[in-house]
Amino acid sequence: TLTGGFVTAPRRRDAARVVFTVSTGQMFDDRDGEHGFDIYPAMLKLEPNFFVHTGDVVYYDRLAKTPELAHYHWQRTYSLPTNLEFQRQVASYFEKDDHDTLVDDCWPTMDSPYMGEMTFAKGVEIFRQQVPMKGRTYRTRRWGKDLQIWLVEGRDYRSPNPMEDGPDKTIWGTQQKQWFQRTVADSDATFKVLISPTPIVGPDRDNKRDNHSNANFTHEGDELRAFIASQKNLVVVCGDRHWQYMSIHPETGVREYSCGP
Repeated sequence: TLTGGFVTAPRRRDAARVVFTVSTGQMFDDRDGEHGFDIYPAMLKLEPNFFVHTGDVVYYDRLAKTPELAHYHWQRTYSLPTNLEFQRQVASYFEKDDHDTLVDDCWPTMDSPYMGEMTFAKGVEIFRQQVPMKGRTYRTRRWGKDLQIWLVEGRDYRSPNPMEDGPDKTIWGTQQKQWFQRTVADSDATFKVLISPTPIVGPDRDNKRDNHSNANFTHEGDELRAFIASQKNLVVVCGDRHWQYMSIHPETGVREYSCGP
């Protein structure tokens, strides 16, 4: 017998202490031993109400060349004792990024000849099988009177990275941006947290061309940063970067916290 449980969110009007943790980047070869990843028992000590994985939950690149191998990536990772023990008792939200969709820095129309039977569309389908959720993959959740989080989709609606920057180039897509701005403006939560698979502020490495902190997505990045700055108590927590940081955008004052892997 295997038992488990989770904490449900406080009611919308109830003030309550809420603790949550966020991580990114979970390559199987980077585990701390056969037991798994040491971060999970460390997070359990904080007694989190919920957990958010910002993506790169598994890494398909050059390895998962068939759907069967893609599923195997999930099975071996979530058979690790640390992952099993953590997920058995903490409610979790999952976002996806490039490595758990297809390959590094991928977009929907990208050609990946070395991935065999795996395609972008198949990666999207497998993610929905492994991490079931109702409706679209971008959503917002309220945790009591004081906290609301936004979880966004950064792969399915994006333009090709090499496309010339401008008003038509996007990572989020028009519908998701409109939804985000509308729901944030409508929220009366004391604190609002955008949890993004990739950076909005940065800094990032000079050679990257895949997120809103990079020069090739400046137009939409500026649009999002201006809106975030116009809202009270809205901060960004991001994944994807392999280091932790806290930064303040020099022009807008937007605050971003990179969780680290």
